[in-house]
Amino acid sequence: MYRLAVLALGAGMIATSVSAQTYPDRPVRVIAPSAPGGGFDFVGRVLSDKLTERMGQSFVVENRAGAGTLVGTQAAAAAVPNGYTLLVGGLSNIALNAGLYKNITYKPSDFTPIALVISYSYTLIARPTLPQSTLREVIEYARAHPNELNLASGGSGSGQQVGGAILRKLTDVSMVEVPFKGAQAVYSELMSGRIDLFYDNTTTARPYIEAGSVKPIAISSAARNPLLPNVPTINETGVAKFEMETWFGLFAPARAPEPVIARLRTEVAAIMKMPEVRATFEKSGGRLLDMPIRETEAFVNAEVEKWAGLIAQAGITAE
Repeated sequence: MYRLAVLALGAGMIATSVSAQTYPDRPVRVIAPSAPGGGFDFVGRVLSDKLTERMGQSFVVENRAGAGTLVGTQAAAAAVPNGYTLLVGGLSNIALNAGLYKNITYKPSDFTPIALVISYSYTLIARPTLPQSTLREVIEYARAHPNELNLASGGSGSGQQVGGAILRKLTDVSMVEVPFKGAQAVYSELMSGRIDLFYDNTTTARPYIEAGSVKPIAISSAARNPLLPNVPTINETGVAKFEMETWFGLFAPARAPEPVIARLRTEVAAIMKMPEVRATFEKSGGRLLDMPIRETEAFVNAEVEKWAGLIAQAGITAE
């Protein structure tokens, strides 16, 4: 019996080794836990196209939307950890969900980062007719007139909801939260004057800002966005100390063969040095992330801890 067990274990190790040496020998699915067109989908398709070119097998993006980002992320966590199912991971599904949902079926540690590639800031924007034009003016007015201003929320558990709620908590103001199922529906309400404020991804907000359809108040990144150089950071305003960027990268289920992970890390690192890839990401308005793997792992762990604390402090939950 002992000899059979040893033989079985050895066969399993050999199979893993062989699969790693020949990886990939069939198509690889890359789960984007959102509908087509969002940040998860965009990052997944840019990386998948180049991985297909370089590795000789198809890397196919599979959009698995539902319950925010839970459905797709849970599917990736439950997949066989052999490198043939990968996940586009980001702030939302890797860091925020762990603090938002009580009955979540996966943990951030169920995934191994291959690489983080890009991050995007958020911008607090206002209807064009709002009398206040700076964050300090908005907060002072809100404190003097509790629940008179409203703030749109772009989906339960979204970065828009979380960031807006934490900003309210840090500045000690009361506003009426108006929930929407997605960000796009908010803009017509902003432009019509029925919504006062919205905390949204800068990439989505920028065309409306440049067209004068909405008013920018402050940006959430540590530094100003080069594409919106006149918009101050939240930290610059002195009203609150708060930084938030939504980051994206490629992850594999934990316990995937280390040689497979190493190969993927090498390939993605090479892809991120390609001028056309960098240009594509930079054109989207994001900030490229070039982190060694140990720094990447430390960053992800720190983000999970940071947002769990802030979400608990602000009393935010998702349904």
